[in-house]
Order: sequence, then structure tokens, then C-alpha cells
Amino acid sequence: MKRKSFIRIASVVGIGISLLGTYACKETKKEKVENSEIVKSDSNSEPFFELSLAQWSIHKMINEGGVDPYTFAEKAKNWGFTGLEYVSQLYNPELSDAGYSEEAMANFVAKSNAEAKKYGMKNVLIMIDGQGNLAVSDEAERNETVEKHKKWVDAAAAMGCHAIRVNLNGSNIPEEWKANAVDGLTKLATYAKTKNINILVENHGGLSSNGELHAEVMKTVNMDNCGSLPDFGNFCIERKPDSWDCLKEYDKYKGVKELMPYAKAVSAKSNNFDADGYDTGIDYVKMLKIVNEAGYTGFIGVEFEGSEISEEAGIIATRDLLLKAAKEIE
Repeated sequence: MKRKSFIRIASVVGIGISLLGTYACKETKKEKVENSEIVKSDSNSEPFFELSLAQWSIHKMINEGGVDPYTFAEKAKNWGFTGLEYVSQLYNPELSDAGYSEEAMANFVAKSNAEAKKYGMKNVLIMIDGQGNLAVSDEAERNETVEKHKKWVDAAAAMGCHAIRVNLNGSNIPEEWKANAVDGLTKLATYAKTKNINILVENHGGLSSNGELHAEVMKTVNMDNCGSLPDFGNFCIERKPDSWDCLKEYDKYKGVKELMPYAKAVSAKSNNFDADGYDTGIDYVKMLKIVNEAGYTGFIGVEFEGSEISEEAGIIATRDLLLKAAKEIE
């Protein structure tokens, strides 16, 4: 993939203009992020990837703050990104109340395309949630799930995206899950191939977060338009009942390494940052080495999920960290 020019962040001390506004955070960290600005970079500093923004990074703005999801392109542009990763559920209840009708989906596509074009942004992919379980053991339910995803394949094609991201929820029995996953993915990818769309599976909890098993599914499906979307942080295999606390976690670095041979997108998960701007739970330098050594040169999507600072501040901090980590592995 041809590399595009990108941005780097230069710290500017003493400037009274705030990029980020007010947010709850330690003052030193706040000043560090707010005193940043976007500047043009010389070509010698280009990273090996392009920057996209996962819309989930602003889900609180949308779900709690009433922000219009169709301002996604404008926000991403202002924060220095070139690619857009949409999240289907953030357009509910607009779409769900309409039963994902042809008219409602066409409106979503038209409005999203108009905004992307207006701000010169690239539609990269759509992350699909709430459309059923692709690895469920009941074949009729699995087939129904495939059918529900087809409208999103059509939408992605109409938006110029290269892929949709799906989840592999279903059986908790490894061999059963694997067989179900292979069947569901093969059926969906066969349809998506006619639209030139990739079907990507994210490690998103449960058995899909077992990197070795996930990779086995990819190898068995063996279709050029079915791949993985490694996420740096989603490797919890088992959680406490009725809790978000993780009981069993797969080694995240091993998992990403196992999934990279099949990767057609990458998600840079982030939560909290130390005083030097590094994520406190994920070694970004180590992760980017794994991604780079796999020969990946596509988009890496920023997906901030933290709560110590605002979504806007977290997005910019993650963007900065990716660019800094890329320089460290040169």
C-alpha cells in the first residue's frame, strides 16, 4: 500500500490555545496533551502504517453526550487521522428502530459518504455488533446471522470500505466453536467476495481471544477475503460472572503475533497513560515491532477506552504514542 504523508506531534510549551478543552486528569498530563499541535512532517519520518480512528473511541460522546455520530469524519480529520472505522451500534436507534430497512441503510451510507468526502477522509471498515452469533451451534440461527450481516457487507461496499469486522460469539467448547466459526465465516465471506469486501474477525472475548485457536479458524477457512483484526488489548478469555473483571487472559503479545499473518486491519487499544505518554497496560513499542515484522503496512486504528481522561484527550494521546513508538523501532 502506498504510504501517505502523515502528521507528527510537536510539543509547544507556553501556547495559550488549547486543542483539547477541559478534562479530568492530572494537571501535568493535561498540559502535556493540550500543549500539542498538529504539524506537517518531513517524508523521512513516515511510519510504516496509516492512521485511522475507531468510532468506538467516541462512544461516550455519542451515547452520553448526545454528539451526532455523523460528525465522526469532521472530528477524525481535526484530530489528524486519514481513515474512518465506523461502529454499527452507534447509529442506533436510528437503524434498529427502522429494522435496518433498505431505506434506513441507504440513508446511513449516503450521509456517511457525504461527510467523508467533505473532509477528505477514507472509509476503511465498519465494525458490526448486535447482529447475531456467527459461531452459535444452532445452524438455523447461524445462517440467520449470516443473512443479517449481508446488509452490512452491501453498506461497506457502497462506502468504499475494504472490510467489515465481525464477532465470533457462540459455543464455549473449543472444537465445536471452531467448526461453527468456520461454517459461519465461510458462508459470509463467500457472499462478501462478490462485493469485494473482506470479513475480519477481531479478538473480542471468549474463544476468539485465544490467538492460537483463532488462527486455526483463519487457516481452515482459507479464503483470501477472510482475515483477522488483531486488537492489542482484547485478550480476556473468561470474565467473572456478571462482572467485567478478567479471570483468564491470553498473552496479548503472543496472540497478536499469532493473528498477524491473517491481519487486514489492526486495532491499537489504549486505556491509561503514564507521565511519559506510554500506555500503562500495553507495551506499544513491543506491539508495533510484532506488527512491523509481519510486513503489515495498512491502517492502524486508534481505539481509546480509558476513563481517567476525556475521550478526545485519550485519542490524541494514543495517536501520539503510536507515532512515537514507530520512531523507536526504526
